[in-house]
Amino acid sequence: MNRSTLHLIVLLVLVVGGGWIVGASNLPGAWYGSLHKPPFTPPNWLFPIAWTVLYILIAIAGWRTYERVGSGLVMQVWWAQLVLNFAWSPIFFTKHWMWVAFAVIVAISALIIVFIVMSWRKDRITALLFVPYAFWVTFASVLNLSINVLN
Repeated sequence: MNRSTLHLIVLLVLVVGGGWIVGASNLPGAWYGSLHKPPFTPPNWLFPIAWTVLYILIAIAGWRTYERVGSGLVMQVWWAQLVLNFAWSPIFFTKHWMWVAFAVIVAISALIIVFIVMSWRKDRITALLFVPYAFWVTFASVLNLSINVLN
């Protein structure tokens, strides 16, 4: 196995596995079930499916970026969005800090956009891998804000 393939496997395990661990450790539970939610709230079963697909795309984008620039600024943006992504669930579902979670998700959105812009000219495929993530996090931001306002 070459180093590039090993890097991809490591990032897939880290991102997908980390996402699953964070999700399983911070389940919505009864508290979330008791909240007023907007009518466009997806069913709970959809979130792990959507996030698994997104985490795969995030890992591949991180791998392509690392292979291209190592630990350059664009890779630092990639890491920053991942750290905030993993922080959101404990903040919202475990701590119940809904407005802090909203601030975090807005920061994630900004980092996603920065990553796409930084990647666009050098590696358009990598930038495009983040587009579904950008759409989902934008939707999740609106959902987060709506739940905050309703409760």
